[in-house]
Amino acid sequence: MKRALPMAVLLWCLAGVPGVSAAAQDVPAAAYTPASGDASVDRHLADINDYASRYPAAFADEMARYYAVPRAYVEAMQQQPDWTAGDIFMACALAQIVGQPCRAVVREWSRDHEGGWKAVAAGLQAEPGSAQYRRLRSALAATYRRWDRPAPGAEK
Repeated sequence: MKRALPMAVLLWCLAGVPGVSAAAQDVPAAAYTPASGDASVDRHLADINDYASRYPAAFADEMARYYAVPRAYVEAMQQQPDWTAGDIFMACALAQIVGQPCRAVVREWSRDHEGGWKAVAAGLQAEPGSAQYRRLRSALAATYRRWDRPAPGAEK
């Protein structure tokens, strides 16, 4: 019990350190706010952060195999302090749905993400409620089936 407080203090201190990614910090899912405009998508993206922190290679494999992103690119993105696995997933899945390379959506998010993923998706004509956004939700469901992982919030 004596060790819990110092570790908690260390994690709290790291939360504000530039260069330490959310995955590296092991930040609780509640701290991650992708602002996709869809609460279910937000829960999935937060859960993807958790999954990828435990299984980074499986996450990179998923992105390479099913989202047509070079594995080396995904691995490099996982090392970037400003990118979480949820954001990588969103960028690459959204790119595939709108017929853009993942790098183009990564550039768009990096350029301006003040409005969250909802604004970036809207700029790509894939706003919440659209047919493209429904395809994104289907892609999330397919990924979770492949991982044999229950959807966040689903009964276990």
